[in-house]
Amino acid sequence: MTRLVLIIVAVSYLLGSIPFGYLLVWMFRGQDVRKTGSGNIGATNVARTGSKGLAIATLFLDAAKGYVAVKFAFWLASRQRLEGPIPTSLYDRAAGGLSSHAIFLLAALAALAAIMGHVFTVWLRFQGGKGVAAAAGSFVALAPRAMLVALVLFIVIVALTRYVSLGSILACVAFPLAVWWLGPAERTIRRLLAGTENRFR
Repeated sequence: MTRLVLIIVAVSYLLGSIPFGYLLVWMFRGQDVRKTGSGNIGATNVARTGSKGLAIATLFLDAAKGYVAVKFAFWLASRQRLEGPIPTSLYDRAAGGLSSHAIFLLAALAALAAIMGHVFTVWLRFQGGKGVAAAAGSFVALAPRAMLVALVLFIVIVALTRYVSLGSILACVAFPLAVWWLGPAERTIRRLLAGTENRFR
């Protein structure tokens, strides 16, 4: 189990740490995006270099790495056949492997690792972006319907105010509320809030 966790965290972090914004601006414009605007490597700052095309590509690629990290975790965890003492809440005897609850927790861990990889990328001395696009891609894989609600809110707020940061903040607030009602993790979140979620022993 420990080996599985380490693999998922390492792969997800390395995926998240790919600095697409930095690479695209450097390859196509010969510039260091970190010397523009806010100094981070995300899509919003890439747009400040004067290339909307590169900004859109950065947004898509940053979201994709979060999505791929979570999908990888789902794929790998669902194929594990475990032996030895394993907490009942994490084991599915019928399948001979991890329970769906445990698989989802590992996928959520992959999302966190990918986001941290983007924010603290090892390739740029642990200075990256804000993690919004990487988080969005991760959340699409974890809870697509809830993410759709947050995305719609984000688009509306940005369209009305022209503040990407405000849209991001409100979307982040709305997402867990939407997960509560719509997402595949609603039972896990309810148990956490109620204090009845199983712990590792």
